[in-house]
Amino acid sequence: MIVDPLFYALAVPAVVLMGLGKGGFAGAGSLSLPMVAFATDPVQAAAILLPILIVQDAVSVWAFRRSIDWYVMGWTLAGAIVGIAIGYLFAASVSPDMVLAMVGAISILFGAYQLRRDRLGATTASDSPGWVGSLFGVASGFTSQIAHAGAPPWQLWVMPRRLAPAYLVGTTAVYFAAVNWIKVPAYLALGQFTRANLTTAAALMPVAIASTFAGVWLVRRVSPERFYTAIYWLMIGVGVVLVGKALG
Repeated sequence: MIVDPLFYALAVPAVVLMGLGKGGFAGAGSLSLPMVAFATDPVQAAAILLPILIVQDAVSVWAFRRSIDWYVMGWTLAGAIVGIAIGYLFAASVSPDMVLAMVGAISILFGAYQLRRDRLGATTASDSPGWVGSLFGVASGFTSQIAHAGAPPWQLWVMPRRLAPAYLVGTTAVYFAAVNWIKVPAYLALGQFTRANLTTAAALMPVAIASTFAGVWLVRRVSPERFYTAIYWLMIGVGVVLVGKALG
């Protein structure tokens, strides 16, 4: 188990952000891996965070289990399975920093574009076909496997569809719950679930569960307009942090 105080000074707020993300503020969790990676190896950070993500998934899926868009879920998850497999096969040859920089840049551009679009009043929902969602699912699965950063690519297809907030949160919860479980065999094969990593994850679990319930409570009290605006600003913030971490 990790005992370094610096690690927990970064890991606790990182887990809180993950909980808020699982509670409904999608994308906040993408900040977590870069934060924890400041105090430990990125590979170890990813292995510690995955069990925490799975527990948080259980809370968010239970909270929003009746609000799921199965059309979005089916098309994106099919692609994500392919993306996770690609990420596993090329894990040794792909730079996590390169992935973070790419995802961060896309997140900034998309968030800024959507904020400008909404300000101009162009809020018509997208109706792009399901196979396009599968392509974004491939990107989401790949970046999730490499760096737990699958939210921005997934949001690129789902956010323009303008789902009701409850359905956006519910579908996000089930999608990433499935994605995180699919990643488990790859992490086992790579030998990343060590005793030290698992006991460190267990020490952070109370914070993880409490912050997820806090996220669920908050998202149910935010209007749809403010909800989407908050998500777009969050995507820009996430993108800036990811690019900064990659360049650093």
